[in-house]
Amino acid sequence: MSANSKIEWTDHTFNPWEGCTKVGPGCDHCYAEARNARFAGGKPVNWGPGAPRRRTSAANWRKPLQWNREAGVFYAKHRRRQRVFCASLADVFDNEVDPAWRRDLFDVIELTPNLVWMLLTKRIGNAFREISRARTHDWLMGRDNVWLGATVANQAEAERDIPKLLQVPARVRFLSMEPLLGPVHLDRLVVGDKRELDVLRGEIGSTAQHFAARPSKTGDRVDWVICGGESGPDARPMHPTWPRSLRDQCRAAGVPFFYKQWGEWTDEDWGERAGLRDTAGVLPSGEFLLATEGYVPPFDDGKRLAAAGNVRLDGRMLMDRVGKKNAGRLLDGRTHDDFPTSGRP
Repeated sequence: MSANSKIEWTDHTFNPWEGCTKVGPGCDHCYAEARNARFAGGKPVNWGPGAPRRRTSAANWRKPLQWNREAGVFYAKHRRRQRVFCASLADVFDNEVDPAWRRDLFDVIELTPNLVWMLLTKRIGNAFREISRARTHDWLMGRDNVWLGATVANQAEAERDIPKLLQVPARVRFLSMEPLLGPVHLDRLVVGDKRELDVLRGEIGSTAQHFAARPSKTGDRVDWVICGGESGPDARPMHPTWPRSLRDQCRAAGVPFFYKQWGEWTDEDWGERAGLRDTAGVLPSGEFLLATEGYVPPFDDGKRLAAAGNVRLDGRMLMDRVGKKNAGRLLDGRTHDDFPTSGRP
């Protein structure tokens, strides 16, 4: 699927700069921070408040122009435009980035109309301001080759950030729910005093009625949902009911759903499906009891979690640590690789 990226839902990754600051629980085990430390002698020099962000090379900045020139060949083969995930090692709307760098990035987007730019951020509240601040790039909002996404890890972040996403004009709005750290009801967000928002259908109603009465249409909705578990040495397990619920919500609303991965952990039936002996019945000492609605101590002890072979979620569901490759991408026996449409170049 990917041209030069290991990320399943994109063809290319482009990093105009590197560095960020953690802003939520989904950032706890940031792979980009670990990578930054690895290439900087053990310390993530571009991470944290006040740390300098590193602009990438001029040669790297020329790559999207080359991809744009090759767009015709790619379209002839795949019947779609190439997708570019922007800033996998940073955040496009990081307020500690030089605004001139962001204007340069928007210049590149303007010069590459044959690419679909996927701008994913953990700071969606900054998006409208920073796009408007670029002055000549107001066109970015609503551009047919710009998809705007927000990272959401749990219900609290969904209710805080998705309304902000919906306030920014965009041809395609999407969510990256990886790592998914709890159940999320996108069809029932509490967004105000006695109000619920169904962001998959663009409807708002009363919490008291739970949409029993005819809801009003807002016209703004989420067009695509990406979901996945966490990977890496300290990865947290994802309860199987959480991605299943998101899949079912998207299916009912007709919204494309992309299941990226289980992560390091998968459910207790994995051994049987893989044709391996199921050793999940033996728990390590000090098992992890994790509530369905979210994680509880001692879950924050990443070292203990990394050493565990399996954990119990909600007192019943047994999760096995089998590794990202073995856990795979199948959800109830099939892959989910749905995308929103983007049209011709």
